[in-house]
Amino acid sequence: MKKIPLSFYSRKDVVVIAKELLGKIIVTNFENTITSGRIVETEAYVGITDKASHTFGGRRTVRNEHMYSPPGRSYVYICYGLHHMFNIVTNEKEIPDAVLIRAVDPLKGIDMMLQRTGKRIPDKTLTRGPGNVGKALGIFKYHSGLSLLGNKIYLLDDHYVIPDEKIGTSKRIGIESAGEDSLLPYRFYIIGNKYVSGRNS
Repeated sequence: MKKIPLSFYSRKDVVVIAKELLGKIIVTNFENTITSGRIVETEAYVGITDKASHTFGGRRTVRNEHMYSPPGRSYVYICYGLHHMFNIVTNEKEIPDAVLIRAVDPLKGIDMMLQRTGKRIPDKTLTRGPGNVGKALGIFKYHSGLSLLGNKIYLLDDHYVIPDEKIGTSKRIGIESAGEDSLLPYRFYIIGNKYVSGRNS
């Protein structure tokens, strides 16, 4: 099992990267506590040309500055003043493409995930949806900008194979205000996995 290298994140096509992130393992290591899960749902956001992206049209603010970071960095933003949403920056510096991690299948540190989320049992809601992913893995806004090549948040490849027929594609979730761009097939998920947050067939 190896840490995913910079070359994976620095490719030009964020949609391809979003699809290929399925099956990879995300790991957090905070205060000597490791939690991890297998990625089962992602969404791609194509920087400046995508009306659903925080950087559409070249918008640049304190909130979205880390989207302009070099590839292989984290971008974490707060949704509805509550949910800390974890994204992976791709492409190259100053080109703000990113992938939102929408759901993971828990692997290690489930007891800590339960503690962080306030849940009693590890049911399908534990890491279903991007808000729960951030909460269960202990990711907060102040983790935005971290290198995913470091030891706090990183991704592993254990060569897990997903048959093509088990990979679903759909429009993204909750971005209706993006007009025609809301219909782009930029969401990917493992069909039948119980942690997937939206359409799952």
